[in-house]
Amino acid sequence: MGQLTASGRDTAYVWVGRDTGGQPDPAVELLCQAGRLLLDRPRAELVLTHGPGGRPLVRASDDPAGSCGLPVSVSRTAGLVVVAARRAGAIGVDVERVRPLPALALARRWFPPADLTWLADRPEAGRAVDFLRLWTAKEAVGKALGQGLRGGGLRREMPPPGLPWRPVPGAEALWVGHPELGGDLVLAVAVHATGQVDVEVAQRPGQRAAEVAQRAVEVAQRPGHGVAAVRSASVERTSLPVVVRGNWSSRCSTLGRL
Repeated sequence: MGQLTASGRDTAYVWVGRDTGGQPDPAVELLCQAGRLLLDRPRAELVLTHGPGGRPLVRASDDPAGSCGLPVSVSRTAGLVVVAARRAGAIGVDVERVRPLPALALARRWFPPADLTWLADRPEAGRAVDFLRLWTAKEAVGKALGQGLRGGGLRREMPPPGLPWRPVPGAEALWVGHPELGGDLVLAVAVHATGQVDVEVAQRPGQRAAEVAQRAVEVAQRPGHGVAAVRSASVERTSLPVVVRGNWSSRCSTLGRL
């Protein structure tokens, strides 16, 4: 099985699946899918655990220290679960469904002045979406930092949402952006960054993880096609800078929810 990485380039992958609240936990299924593809290990050898700073990690069972583990991040919204994974270092992801909400009132309560000013200047018709872009960015950044929204995470100033990917004010080499998922979904991904990395949506809602895995293997095994060919089979790709960095614990066969 070929790994979904390319020589000299780092890639953050995003999987989006349906979450019905049943068993097996779809988040565990997607995390194991990420581990199989990016660590090139069979499912039975994968363990879900935490790395330094409490960030979630998928590692091989014969790597108890997680020195070669796969940093991952998980987010849920109504009926959906999103998993992001990246070989090179910390990653954070958050997703929300677009819905009516009192954007300015919430921003006045929770956001710093710069975020409130930006939001107030946005067109009223799209203000709820813009609020959720800021909110998901804060969540994704907090997860990439390994602290969530603790310690005033909602008060952390965010760059204006969207693409190209933007540096987080006051944070060294930390970037956040909003790859498009379409429909009524707002997605944010955050990474530590000094180089360049591709960000690819490897699975979208309604697409079975097994189909994605089989497609990756088929492309990787074609004569004359290497890892770069696997990357080209992804649904969506963009670029942002990244830096190489080097208890919730269960086997990937565990049925408990994350």
